[in-house]
Amino acid sequence: MKLITQYSLIFFLPFIKLRAKEDPTPIWSHTKTIQSPESCYVDKKTGFLFVSQIGAGGGAGKDGDGWISKLNTDGKIIKNKWATGLNAPKGLRSTGETLWVTDIDRIVAFNIKSGKQTHSVKIANAKFLNDLACGEDGTVYFSDMIASIIYQYKNNKVSILAEGMEIEHPNGLLVEGNKLIIGAWGLEIQNDFTTKKLGRLLSLDLQNKKITPLTKEPLGNLDGVESDGNGGYIVTDWIAGKVFHVNKSGKSKTWATFPKGAADHAYLSEKKILILPEMLENKISAFHFK
Repeated sequence: MKLITQYSLIFFLPFIKLRAKEDPTPIWSHTKTIQSPESCYVDKKTGFLFVSQIGAGGGAGKDGDGWISKLNTDGKIIKNKWATGLNAPKGLRSTGETLWVTDIDRIVAFNIKSGKQTHSVKIANAKFLNDLACGEDGTVYFSDMIASIIYQYKNNKVSILAEGMEIEHPNGLLVEGNKLIIGAWGLEIQNDFTTKKLGRLLSLDLQNKKITPLTKEPLGNLDGVESDGNGGYIVTDWIAGKVFHVNKSGKSKTWATFPKGAADHAYLSEKKILILPEMLENKISAFHFK
């Protein structure tokens, strides 16, 4: 009997381990009215969830079919096409009563109360604007992933904050005090957007522009970057479909694996809820992050 029990444990142990790695069950999920969602962002002032949707034309298509949706964080859609007139909107962040979004070669601002466009700033020589972050002083930072440049928009002027291979083709951005946290895509981008070297999580000092790796080893083709509320970060890998947790010591572990296209997520640290856009699945879902 004891021998049978031992053999039973040996047989079932691999399945127990596999079950522990299963994808989490969503709290809620949307597929209707969702078309290539790129970024989910919760405005702290209003508590509303905004989702940028690229539409049918792809991430570089100047076709005018992109839009931003407005939802509650419980998944209820308030207005599907809350803001329109966009091509392929991606990164979202707010400052004051303004929601900013990147749109291929420009950054566009909308009034959060009305959804009306208030500004459109064209970026000369931009190749592929991606994520966006806002500082407490209202400065807007945004990445050009292909050109490996981080821009800043301050006092109605655009300037380059950082550029070159040291920032490893930046994608995701997050402002933390005087630091800009960067989710890098990686080096030597190929035609299919994979890279010969994976990107790292980096920190850029906004005062002296010093760059410090937060993960010493290459981690992934990084997209979304959010604070976990405890000194660490939750990061997505778009190509591999992975969601990583990076602790404050820089150690990373895979929280879950989704299909390719895990994009720029939102995270409610007080509720420990992750809201993930699955771009290639045309889906957004919320999960308990444990």
